[in-house]
Amino acid sequence: MALPEMDTSVGHSFGLEIDGIVIKQISEVSGLKMEQDVIDLPQNTADGKFMRKKLPGRPKPGEVTLSRGLTNDQSFEKWAKDAQFGKMKDARKGGAIIVYDFEGVAIKRYKLHNAWPKSLEIGTLKAGDTTVLMEKLVIVHEGMEPA
Repeated sequence: MALPEMDTSVGHSFGLEIDGIVIKQISEVSGLKMEQDVIDLPQNTADGKFMRKKLPGRPKPGEVTLSRGLTNDQSFEKWAKDAQFGKMKDARKGGAIIVYDFEGVAIKRYKLHNAWPKSLEIGTLKAGDTTVLMEKLVIVHEGMEPA
């Protein structure tokens, strides 16, 4: 469902799509950022005045962090193992971060190019604690674009 004109979105839930498989239990996404280098070009104008011109440079790779409650789904672990053991042909993937509305309909996608897991962290294990155990996956990518 498209957003009505002039309305903004509330991220009710998020998903990660890799190889056509969607993991919908993502509770937090951080680091979605498109960035590029800036080239500083000092030059003289036609009338001899010094000025600095800013030009767009190369796109910068980025990192996205995904958090979800710990489940028996082992897709994060398998993907992280592929990268850890140097199976980069299997680990480097294209995918997307998906933002869902309150009805579970995808309202925005951010495509990731050549993404692979940098780290997988399991939250603090504490006996008697009643908080949800979280797993945090940090993905590096070579480019991101809204889709």
